[in-house]
Amino acid sequence: MTWTRIASVEQLGEDEALAVSLGERKLAVFHSGGSFHVTDNICTHAYALLSEGYVEDGCVECPLHQARFDLSTGAAMCAPATQPIRVYPVRIEGSDILVEA
Repeated sequence: MTWTRIASVEQLGEDEALAVSLGERKLAVFHSGGSFHVTDNICTHAYALLSEGYVEDGCVECPLHQARFDLSTGAAMCAPATQPIRVYPVRIEGSDILVEA
């Protein structure tokens, strides 16, 4: 796998999200708890963009039905979602956010 620059740290304030595309993949970059996370951007319960959800305490809440996902593990934290979202390795180089996908 290759590390790819997908955003800059300056693009995201604390508890904010950004939608990005990497080839055919729809990804979301999150800044929460001082860390950056990258996940699939589509909720596993129903089609909704997680980058449009509410970010707090290391989780994102789906804007459609309020399912919550842990940004570090991808685990579904509450109904109606039962399946996790995929998370990707992230690293910061200078002000660049890189993802391994």
